[in-house]
Amino acid sequence: MKLFAPLLDRVLNWSRHEHAPWYLAGLSFAESSFFPIPPDVMLAPMVVARPEKAWSFALNTTLASLAGGIAGFAIGVWAIDAVMPLVDRFGYSNAYALASEWFTSWGFWAVLAAGFSPIPYKIFTISAGAMAMPLAPFVLASLVGRGARFFLVAGLIFWGGPRVELMLRRYVEWLGWLVVALLVLAYMLLR
Repeated sequence: MKLFAPLLDRVLNWSRHEHAPWYLAGLSFAESSFFPIPPDVMLAPMVVARPEKAWSFALNTTLASLAGGIAGFAIGVWAIDAVMPLVDRFGYSNAYALASEWFTSWGFWAVLAAGFSPIPYKIFTISAGAMAMPLAPFVLASLVGRGARFFLVAGLIFWGGPRVELMLRRYVEWLGWLVVALLVLAYMLLR
C-alpha cells in the first residue's frame, strides 16, 4: 500500500500554487511559536517545484520564522503562566526544562543552535522570553540560526536539481515510514 507517494504528489501540487509563498510564511511563523510541523516540509517541495525561487523561498521562510520566534518570545514574556499547562499537555515540559537549562548556560548560543537544528525552536523562543533574554541578541541568534538552516535546505535541493524529485519519488515510502518511526520514538522519549 502506497501511503506517502500520493502525499508527495499533493504537496508538490500545493507547492506550485500561486499562494504557496504565503502558506509557507504562515507555517514558518506558526512553527516558531506554537505549531509542531517544521516549515522544511513545505520549503523543500517548493524548491523542488520552482528551483529558480529557492533563495526567495528560503528568505521568506527565515523572515516569517523570525517573526514567529518574536511572537514566541512575547508569549514567554507575557503569557508563560497561561501557556505552561499547554506545554505540559502536549508533552513539551521536559523539553522546556532542558531548554531553560541550556538557555541559562549558553543563552545566545542555545537559541542559535535551536534555530538551526531539529530541536523544537518554539520551546527556546518561549523560554528566551520567559527568562528575559535581551531581544537584540535573541533576534540575531534566531536570524542566523534559522537563516542558516533554511538557506541550507533550499541550497541542497537547488544543488540537487531535478534528480531530487526523482530520488524523493523512489524513496518516499521508506522516508515517510522512517519519519513516522522517529516521531513515535521522540514521543516515547519525551513522555
